[in-house]
Amino acid sequence: MRLAALLQPGSLARHLIFRLLPPVLVLVVLDLAVTWIVTSRINLSVWLLRDIFWVLLLSQVFLVLLIAGVLIAGVRSGLKSINKLSDEINQRSIDDLQPLDVSGLTTEIAPVVNRINDLLLRLDDSMQAQKRFIGHAAHQIRTPLSGLKLESELMLAGDLPDDVRERAQRIKFVTDRMIRLGQQLLVLARADSSIRPQDSFQRLDLAEWARLSASEWIRATRAQGIDLQLAAPEDPIWVDADPLLLEEMLSNLIDNALRYGAGARYILIQVGATPPSLTVEDDGVGIDAEDRERVFEAFYRSPRASAGGSGLGLAIVREIARAHGGWWSLASRPEFPGTRISIVFPGPRKGTNLTRHEG
Repeated sequence: MRLAALLQPGSLARHLIFRLLPPVLVLVVLDLAVTWIVTSRINLSVWLLRDIFWVLLLSQVFLVLLIAGVLIAGVRSGLKSINKLSDEINQRSIDDLQPLDVSGLTTEIAPVVNRINDLLLRLDDSMQAQKRFIGHAAHQIRTPLSGLKLESELMLAGDLPDDVRERAQRIKFVTDRMIRLGQQLLVLARADSSIRPQDSFQRLDLAEWARLSASEWIRATRAQGIDLQLAAPEDPIWVDADPLLLEEMLSNLIDNALRYGAGARYILIQVGATPPSLTVEDDGVGIDAEDRERVFEAFYRSPRASAGGSGLGLAIVREIARAHGGWWSLASRPEFPGTRISIVFPGPRKGTNLTRHEG
């Protein structure tokens, strides 16, 4: 029974036996042939014992080296499926919890991979439950907050004492901030979903999309005395993307520049062609070096930040870039006069599995 288990189809033992047995038999035959020639074909009367010793020793060393080479080649061929599995795991992103492919694996390794897949599925279910909770909570609080905002706006439209008007304005300000936070949580949950984001991608011209989306921010930037500029090529730059997620990403980048780019005179939106990229930069005060590694973390706000916020803006930018298989990078003073955040897309290739990292 044990021998039958070792020789079952797809097992590593069966592969090694059938791969190594023929060359080992050939080597044994060669060893016997050398021994037979030395003992029966050579005239021992003209040979010294020392000569016979060296001939046998050298032949044995040669045969051992051949056997070692055959063994190494056989083991390497048997481990190809494991090396392939290792490469697949190494190329995965940290948020990819899809089951590993067990096809082509040996019967000794397949049960281990199946257990890992079970663990990944349970972990994915747990993460999805958390994301569903965030989405449902954001939906539930949006309705009463909208009602509260409407009531405060109706109050502000009438005649109010100065102290009551000030309180109503504070209520409206906090309500707007809570509504914005709920919207950001919904986008964050959507961008960080285990459902393949490529399923909702559309082929779009990044340059034309940037022209249309940037125009919606002209009034807001002019209200703060900031010049909104756009640099995009006339030729199409095709990418596969989710337009709604891209809208949210650009909104967060521009909003971040408006909130924290104190002293900025312009905001430049630039679209690159090779590779496809979207860059938003300003000439404001910039981001301190000790904060650059943390500004993309959810709910992180620098203690030196003067404007209010939830700390989700750049975290959403990071998650949307990840969902599109892209890279992101940040440059600020002193190497750049202000703040520049760039998103590099992999191009129009649906289902891409690029490794994402900060540039």
